[in-house]
Amino acid sequence: MPLVNGGKIADDSFVKLAVDTPLPEGGDILVPAERFLGEADALLGRGGKIGVIWPNNRDIAELVPYLGKIAVVALVFPSFRDGRAYSQARLLRERYNYRGELRATGQVLRDQFVFMLRAGFDSFEVKKQADAEAFMQTAKRYSVFYQPTGDGRITALHRRMQLRHSEGVGT
Repeated sequence: MPLVNGGKIADDSFVKLAVDTPLPEGGDILVPAERFLGEADALLGRGGKIGVIWPNNRDIAELVPYLGKIAVVALVFPSFRDGRAYSQARLLRERYNYRGELRATGQVLRDQFVFMLRAGFDSFEVKKQADAEAFMQTAKRYSVFYQPTGDGRITALHRRMQLRHSEGVGT
């Protein structure tokens, strides 16, 4: 599956492990939430980066004590109609100040890319190479927004106020 990260098609250094897959000696791994919570100390103590695949029906607050030690949180979109992962992303970015990689997985569709970016996602697992290429174009197309959200961009209003302030300083 292609991975888009930072607006570019990227290699994924993370290997997805199932609940019962033996742990590799090193390397970056993505594990299901159930496994992570059951083996957190062992997983965090091994070599390599750790990521967690977090289902959208699980309370994100369970993950909060570990956020400073997790490189990736992969939030799952089981259906394009199910938007709970958007709420989880906003909570992670805005309430819990998570600054690691926030990955969208599952039913990640082209027409939702901008909304996912605005919610705070910075990487996306897509099904087709064509979707990855379309995402790169979409990410470049929009640069100014009116609503504040978890992606860290300043709003059009704030940008306008900054320009007015910078123009008024020299007069």
